Amino acid sequence: MTGKHDPCGEGAGSPASPRLWSVDEHLADVLFAAAPLPPIELRLLDAQGCRLAEDVRAGADLPPFDNSSMDGYALRTADTVRATEQYPSVLTVVGDIAAGADELPKVGPGQAARIMTGAPVPPGAEAVAPVEWTDGGTGTGQAADTMGGDEGAPGDEVRVLRPVAEGAFIRRRGSDVTAGDTVLEAGAVLGPTQLGLLAAIGRATVRVRPRPRVVVLSTGSELVQPGEEAGPGRIHDSNSFTLTAAAIAAGAVAYRVGGVPDDAATLRAVLEDQLGRADLIVTSGGVSVGAYDVVKEVFADYAGVDFRRLRMQPGKPQGYGRIGGERGVPLLALPGNPVSAYISFELFVRPVIRTMLGAPDVHRPVVRAATTAALRSPAGRRQFLRGRYRPADGAVSPVGGEGSHLVGALAQADCLITVPEDTTALPAGSTVDVVLLTD
Repeated sequence: MTGKHDPCGEGAGSPASPRLWSVDEHLADVLFAAAPLPPIELRLLDAQGCRLAEDVRAGADLPPFDNSSMDGYALRTADTVRATEQYPSVLTVVGDIAAGADELPKVGPGQAARIMTGAPVPPGAEAVAPVEWTDGGTGTGQAADTMGGDEGAPGDEVRVLRPVAEGAFIRRRGSDVTAGDTVLEAGAVLGPTQLGLLAAIGRATVRVRPRPRVVVLSTGSELVQPGEEAGPGRIHDSNSFTLTAAAIAAGAVAYRVGGVPDDAATLRAVLEDQLGRADLIVTSGGVSVGAYDVVKEVFADYAGVDFRRLRMQPGKPQGYGRIGGERGVPLLALPGNPVSAYISFELFVRPVIRTMLGAPDVHRPVVRAATTAALRSPAGRRQFLRGRYRPADGAVSPVGGEGSHLVGALAQADCLITVPEDTTALPAGSTVDVVLLTD
């Protein structure tokens, strides 16, 4: 994922005063080499959540034959024109037709065939009388709405209690889908109903853009896993859960690798072990200027991995590139503070995942809203504050403070309030850009 900008070129800044990149510049670099994954052929259930790589056309009509939509009797409509409960039409039952039947009795004048839901309509029949419109072959009045026992055996009679219109309760061949129809277009996301349609038209496999496989690593010797006791100086690893869940929500297949200690050899070994199953690697932690920031140390061994500081808050330190050269696995290295990591994911990682999916909606929607409280922001930084958006009145309220560790407030937020780089204060009622975080 080699970017368009050269951090060592003109304007990169001296070692004593490194260049600060804008959010837009960094996003452009991150997305520059991102591309949809190549299409593959998958079995239907393996394709759930993927996007179609091509239009799908029906090879046959659906339904493939005229069939009954009710349990009842297939008959000729002329035989029921004068039918009433007092003077029913009495028809001779010439046979039973179950779903899947391939040998069908012919229905002639004065005749009917007992038929089940989904069964093919026999030759000569023009409509189906539901069983509750008949006596069910019992000769004792109106039947229940289900058929059972041996009523309607060949040679028996059925009484039809009302007229039946032509075509009544028959699902016509091709009434749902006609052979040659485009039933799903390229780019469609395959959910349960789309997969059901593909199965219904006889497709066993489908060509899709696969969901990218994202490996999420959180680094830090201070991390312990949830369920374990956090002793002095230790904290529970939340980043790997937040980022893995966010990757899944964005459409990826995600693998969590939590709590990699601050040890260069261990991190190298974990990376090498994960490369084989990754289309994208996302790390959190170890990208600032700390003495134990081993992520920067390890990735310095890989050509094409760039670390930089952005004009944003939170999330100033960022890293991106590829592991293994131009054709290697893309990497996005995020800061370790939980709020910084999540906001960085939303701004930079999610668009990469959506691009890999071939999705048209790469970025989160942005709306304009009036803030209910005064806002402040550091000069020269694009501030992303957590907020709650009220679509009913177009207002947005800040949630929690500015700290990049406030996960309690983050869990209450459904949007990000954006304060531009050249703005340090906004009074209540000011109109701001709001990034919506809800799917």
